[in-house]
Amino acid sequence: MTRAVMVYYAWSREAEAGAPLGVIEDRFPTLFESRRMSYPRFEELADPERFDQGVGGFLDHVMRRNFAAFVDLASQSTGRPVIETERGGSDGCALDACGLDAVDTLIVISFDSIRTGQQASDGEIAVIRRFLDRPGTVAFICPHHEIGEAPGLADEALHAQQLVDFLHHGDKTIPPRQRFGGFARSLLAGLGVPVENRFGLRPAAEPDGTPSPIEVESTLDRLGLLTAVAGLNLHAHLPQLERMGDAATMMDVLVRQKIDLAAPPHPFTRDGRATFDAILQSRPEAFAGTLLVCDTTLWSSTAGGVENLRRFWTNVLERAEES
Repeated sequence: MTRAVMVYYAWSREAEAGAPLGVIEDRFPTLFESRRMSYPRFEELADPERFDQGVGGFLDHVMRRNFAAFVDLASQSTGRPVIETERGGSDGCALDACGLDAVDTLIVISFDSIRTGQQASDGEIAVIRRFLDRPGTVAFICPHHEIGEAPGLADEALHAQQLVDFLHHGDKTIPPRQRFGGFARSLLAGLGVPVENRFGLRPAAEPDGTPSPIEVESTLDRLGLLTAVAGLNLHAHLPQLERMGDAATMMDVLVRQKIDLAAPPHPFTRDGRATFDAILQSRPEAFAGTLLVCDTTLWSSTAGGVENLRRFWTNVLERAEES
């Protein structure tokens, strides 16, 4: 069966680009900042006459480019262009106005800053319910991390916790607080399966630098999405996908990923935990279609593990109908 794929970027371009540059928390970097922090990477984007050096330029020339390998593979595999759209912007649309009737594979990239307040409307929740009422459909709802948030802590304790988070993931380009995924969280809550994207955990790598093997609940992999997939990626700050409320009985943990226990310690590992829940999947009775929750970077080619990711992408695109 030829698949029809949509990749939906849940950010508001105007709200992200309008972030106050005097504050380092809860915003994307500008393209200029990315060039400075990552030199000599991105030097092909240095000309301000051709490339917006602000946050908008970062979204266009760094973020969207991260997903190009998947979009290209999907277009080649299906023989039809992948529909890509943003939630906000002159060419964007709300999810309930994007023509999901013609799509059977939906990937929601919830790389929206919490600061911008992206919340799924009743209409957007309803259209995803209708999408999942169709057998054979697959929806991936994908938040990213929530780093540096600790409700109830006084300033001194909060800063201490943020430093622990920062030292654990070790990515000097990330500010002390950077929270993403409000749209995904509101959409999942509206579907009755609330999930929190907690922390920014550093995944484990093998001695040769490849991602450590994942732990797959193979008996639950009814669509064969993890067939021949040995690992995921090494993005330095990945979330624990915490099932809340009814999600604990409606969603299974399909994949667990190992944490780098050689990294500076994180509170999440203090009770002996060595893995985090990396992919969740709805149980067969929850929806006629299949809902999965994973990190946004599983669709990105910039954090290693690309060979395994391409197998995963191919499995998604070539999946058989569920019996």
